[in-house]
Amino acid sequence: MRLRYERLLPLYHLIWRRWREQRWARFQMKLTPAPQDHVLDVGGNPNDWAGRKSMVNNVDVLNLESCKVEQNENSPFVRSLKGDGCALEFNDTSYDIVYSNSVIEHVGSWEDQETFAAETRRVGRKLWIQTPAYECPVEPHYLGLFIHWFPSNWHTRIARWTSVIGLTGAADLETIAKTTRLLTKREFRLLYPDCEIWTERMLWIIPKSYVAIRA
Repeated sequence: MRLRYERLLPLYHLIWRRWREQRWARFQMKLTPAPQDHVLDVGGNPNDWAGRKSMVNNVDVLNLESCKVEQNENSPFVRSLKGDGCALEFNDTSYDIVYSNSVIEHVGSWEDQETFAAETRRVGRKLWIQTPAYECPVEPHYLGLFIHWFPSNWHTRIARWTSVIGLTGAADLETIAKTTRLLTKREFRLLYPDCEIWTERMLWIIPKSYVAIRA
């Protein structure tokens, strides 16, 4: 019998919401965004900025396909743009802040990740680029233990029987395997040499994710 993914979602969202708010608090503390700052969110969701009007007034959210944006009075003015994070069609330092959350691990090969990093560093004056930590034993896309530490061609077979996503059929395992390349802290530091690398931890010890911060 398959696990019911829907029963696990409330607990997952509760934990995720707590981490998210802690991350927003650090974003404000480290980058000190001003209302007049113009933000480029590469690969994000317009809804992530809901209720953040006190932080910034204007946010451009860029994805491979544009999407519908619902504006509300408590949120910044958000535009949806169509584009590629590995080939940003903006001038150098066009944006006060370039923000990206859990995207760079999905852009392709190491060479693609180098290109993405170079483009975000070029376009933004300040940077906030987050990615899950390879060193974390929990693989966040499968919601399973240790899967990403095995050879990549083993991932789907292991995940099918040992992860929440595999046991519930909530997402396509082949797609996750083909489109995900987690980064070690050493690799992430190589991609963002002019940034502080902050380690977000789970249970105060285990690396959960890394954030490249240029303030």
